[in-house]
Amino acid sequence: MPEGHTIHRLAADHRERFQDRGPLRVTSPQGKFSDSAALLTGQALTTAEAHGKHLFLGFGEADWVHIHLGLFGKVNFGGTARANPPTDTVRLRLATEDAYMDLRGPTTCALITDEEKAAIHDRLGPDPLRDADDPERAHRRISRSRTTIAALLLDQKVIAGVGNVYRAEVLFRHGIDPYTPGKDITAAQWQAIWDDLVGLMREGVRLNRIDTVRPEHTPEAMGRPPRVDDHGGEVYVYRRATMPCHICGGEIRTADLAARNLFWCPKCQRTAS
Repeated sequence: MPEGHTIHRLAADHRERFQDRGPLRVTSPQGKFSDSAALLTGQALTTAEAHGKHLFLGFGEADWVHIHLGLFGKVNFGGTARANPPTDTVRLRLATEDAYMDLRGPTTCALITDEEKAAIHDRLGPDPLRDADDPERAHRRISRSRTTIAALLLDQKVIAGVGNVYRAEVLFRHGIDPYTPGKDITAAQWQAIWDDLVGLMREGVRLNRIDTVRPEHTPEAMGRPPRVDDHGGEVYVYRRATMPCHICGGEIRTADLAARNLFWCPKCQRTAS
């Protein structure tokens, strides 16, 4: 499932290609979004925004397309839509004369009102990539919880947009044992985690990949081979189970936590104090 930086990148891509570019042709070759597409075609895209893993495409004052990619959703952009007819697997196509977007396999693709959109925002935690969001709102929940900080970081009601990669990496970067209960994470530690996520995820938007190693731990600085992985990006612990830690040389461990594979270094990550 894409992490939040990917969805914010998609929002920016939609704004760049379609916002205020005139009426769009909106279709649903697959058929599951046909009625809503018929209501939207001929309208202009006025904005696109993201909150966590939710993408919102705005068409005027009251109409929003709410998209959640889930595990299998994919977005593809292209030019000259007439030269690239959509296949019958496309849930939603947006098209102008010189650009198109195809959406396939999302968990959610629905036309919603302002009120329905507000309800989605209300149930999500603060997002490190939304400037106005307050990290203290997340810490209030974390500080009252006996649930592990690793599980809380994946709870979208606590903090929105963090996925398995950022979860593992930010805890390593701050030397925190992933099994530490939320109530043992101090306000200072949480602020440091939040600030780090803001920086890392902004870089993720900019580069369209996740890199979490500090300059002194890059392959060039350490004289080690670059990481080879479908995920891409240089990381400390994610998908590095049984490999040596870049910092201490100890073995990276993995375990199931919150229905996802957790990765951490037992030597570098200690119980919060």
